[in-house]
Amino acid sequence: MIRVLGIDPGSRITGYGIIEVVRGRINFIACGVVKTTPQFPLAHRLNEIFDGVNEVIQLHSPQVAAVEDVFMANNASSALKLGQARGAAVVAAMQNGLGVHDYSAKKVKRSVVGYGQAEKGQVQHMIRVLLGLSSVPSADAADALAVAICHAHFLSSAAVAM
Repeated sequence: MIRVLGIDPGSRITGYGIIEVVRGRINFIACGVVKTTPQFPLAHRLNEIFDGVNEVIQLHSPQVAAVEDVFMANNASSALKLGQARGAAVVAAMQNGLGVHDYSAKKVKRSVVGYGQAEKGQVQHMIRVLLGLSSVPSADAADALAVAICHAHFLSSAAVAM
């Protein structure tokens, strides 16, 4: 059994999802978001992300973290903020002794939906179906769960390769 924390970083909203992998079966544990205070300076919001991710780790005790990579969008400033938010989440995981694995958005979408260009709604729908949830999680929480599931697939393929 291994418990995986998936993280979808954002400077305003960071999604998280916790799954447990037991003998190849993926079980839903929890999901949600860490919201930052928009009117606060970026440094303060990064601290809110660190504290929020740290709290999630303390509450759910994952053994490993999977984090979505930053992609370069049209706006360099947004990409830099996203990278810093990602860094705050990664440091929280590392400070708690978790190994951190990185996955591109395309790889995550391909892993969950079967198509690397999938829309957010498609990811949300597949997360609900794959985890047997009664309702669709928020887009950020669903993305985080998708990252965790992507890592679970990596674990399964690594076990098969051994």
